[in-house]
Amino acid sequence: MAEEKHDAQEVKEILQVVSTEIPKLLESISNMLYKTENAEALAKSISEFYKQMKAAGMDDKQAFEMTQQYMKSFSLGGIISSAIAGGVSRNAGEE
Repeated sequence: MAEEKHDAQEVKEILQVVSTEIPKLLESISNMLYKTENAEALAKSISEFYKQMKAAGMDDKQAFEMTQQYMKSFSLGGIISSAIAGGVSRNAGEE
């Protein structure tokens, strides 16, 4: 019984930290991705990436598809999706 109270207290403490830190983290990521200066730098980066794909000999469709993948790595949804997928693939190999 004492162990259950100890476990419950640990869970409560973890949830308190998570409830305060995750919103801060999401706000920080959002600011990083969506500030005007960062958006301009990202647009230049994406444009340069596309140009490099074309210079490497890819046709329009291939360069566009690669650029889409590149762009996903900068979106909040893409970042979260990659993090979750990374966690899933690591855990799947451990079972």
